[in-house]
Amino acid sequence: MSLEAETASADKLRNAMVDGLRPWGAALSGQVDAAMRAVPRHMFVPDVPLERAYGPDPVVTHRDGDGVPVSSASAPGTVAGMLEKLDVRPGHRVLEIGAGTGYNAALLAHLVGPAGSVTTIEYDEAVASAARAALSGMGAAVTVVHGDGMLGAPGGPTFDRIVVTAGAWDIPKAWWEQLAEDGRLVVPLRILGLTRTVVFERAGAVLRSRSVMEDGFMPMRGVGAVREQNVPVGSGPALVVRLDDDRPVDASALQDALEHPAAVYWTGVAVPWGWTEHLDFWLATLEGFCRLLVSRAAVEDGRLMAPKGPWGSMGVVEGGTLAYLTTRPTPDSDAEMPSYEIGACGYGPRAAELAARLAERVRDWDRDGGQRVRLWIEAYLADAGHPELSGVLLAVDKRDSRVLVRLAEPAPAAA
Repeated sequence: MSLEAETASADKLRNAMVDGLRPWGAALSGQVDAAMRAVPRHMFVPDVPLERAYGPDPVVTHRDGDGVPVSSASAPGTVAGMLEKLDVRPGHRVLEIGAGTGYNAALLAHLVGPAGSVTTIEYDEAVASAARAALSGMGAAVTVVHGDGMLGAPGGPTFDRIVVTAGAWDIPKAWWEQLAEDGRLVVPLRILGLTRTVVFERAGAVLRSRSVMEDGFMPMRGVGAVREQNVPVGSGPALVVRLDDDRPVDASALQDALEHPAAVYWTGVAVPWGWTEHLDFWLATLEGFCRLLVSRAAVEDGRLMAPKGPWGSMGVVEGGTLAYLTTRPTPDSDAEMPSYEIGACGYGPRAAELAARLAERVRDWDRDGGQRVRLWIEAYLADAGHPELSGVLLAVDKRDSRVLVRLAEPAPAAA
């Protein structure tokens, strides 16, 4: 294919990519729409076909020595959504944590214009070098720094906007110090193993959320990294217990638990498609909360009940007992609008107790608004005193910050 033909094909695919975001609810502002149509995404993922470069999925670009992905180009819908929430204006000073391919930084440079500035920090030297080369190749005025984004930008400048493109366990002090008053921080924040992309605005000593969205990102590396435990249980393994902390897990005792018959509690809470907005935050208030990745083989051979999600479910582990959420179709479920009742199943000597706890928290979530619940998240510096805790669903202390999750007023029911 000639260069001219390739350029025409890329332009056509890029416009189709942006047009394709609309049916999924990503109605873009004029500025973000223009940026995504102008910046050639394929230049930042040069080793994949054009159709994939402009497809709807993320593209892994770098892996570690074990083959584990460490950097990728996020899905276009995710990129567009974060840019909309960041609300970048011409002349803004923007800090990006996690350069990745450099594509997002190029979009930011388009948005801030010649009067603004973009600095992006990348932990991995090879990734930073590739991003710098791609940005330079298309003439984007972006400063690429190889370093640890948790430490902020060198020299301590102030930014109107900070965007984080990896799962962050904490909001480090450097980000607080470098975010301007009334500035905006968009960050995929990990809270007890749950990731939400939170749009924060700064008001003095507090960051207050404007929106909270569920999404998944690769975890940050460097001084702010938190080791994720993945504990295999049973042959296969039948399941994996995933934790964001160093809590001890007795895999041998849990393997014995799988030999017990399941204790099952059905909640009477039914939801379309089995979708339970923010339910996991209610479960996170339970002792032993964790993520349980249940294998398809263990379900198919009858060892375990099917979990709520295709990958597994949130649940709890205590000693030699575990429990997680499951579902079953409701009598009125149909192909066009499937409906599922939420249940809890437990295995081990205290299976009935743990399953009953999970089931009750599902009912609490439903009473608090169910699918209409909205969360309000606040962050404070860890040494800034004790914020008001009334009405707080979760209070999580981290290294540099304290994060509070509150229940906002439920959205009105659909007519």
